[in-house]
Amino acid sequence: MDKDNTKQGKLIVFSAPSGSGKTTIVRHLLKDDNLNLAFSISATSREKRGTEEHGKDYYFLSLKDFKQHIKDDNFLEWEEVYRDNFYGTLKSEVERLWALGKNVIFDIDVSGGLRIKRKFPEQTLAVFVKPPSIDELKIRLKKRKTESEDKINMRIAKASAELATAPLFDIIIENDNLDKALAEAENLVGTFVKS
Repeated sequence: MDKDNTKQGKLIVFSAPSGSGKTTIVRHLLKDDNLNLAFSISATSREKRGTEEHGKDYYFLSLKDFKQHIKDDNFLEWEEVYRDNFYGTLKSEVERLWALGKNVIFDIDVSGGLRIKRKFPEQTLAVFVKPPSIDELKIRLKKRKTESEDKINMRIAKASAELATAPLFDIIIENDNLDKALAEAENLVGTFVKS
């Protein structure tokens, strides 16, 4: 990414096992105009779910197009999360948001979050959102009613490995009380973007 023609803002990464509450926290932070945040829309090769929209929730790409973007080195980070199920951050997306003078906030998986932190160590705040327990995580995923039991079990298995990476992040927020987690995230991000 060219550092000369775009003023770079801060990067704020929120990563967590699915169902930890990171999306709720990110949506809350985006409402705070003082933080000057813009959401980095991830690209994915998976099908749309429910009311998801292209260009709002994700950039939905075909598997072939996603793989072409990988070959063309268009991603800041990407991951094959499940077989033929890719997610990634397009460099053009971050450049677009920086051009608007924004700090970029990410709601991405653990591997992607750590890759961004490695590429931009000084300007990235990497936050891991920890669920109170694996049991609570399973309850939250079931309440969503968006996925099969098999898919939920896959997410739970993946969550154990993701929880082991928590110490690699700058900060861990335990989401056992949402109001407390939101306040902690607001305080952390507010301090970081002003630094």
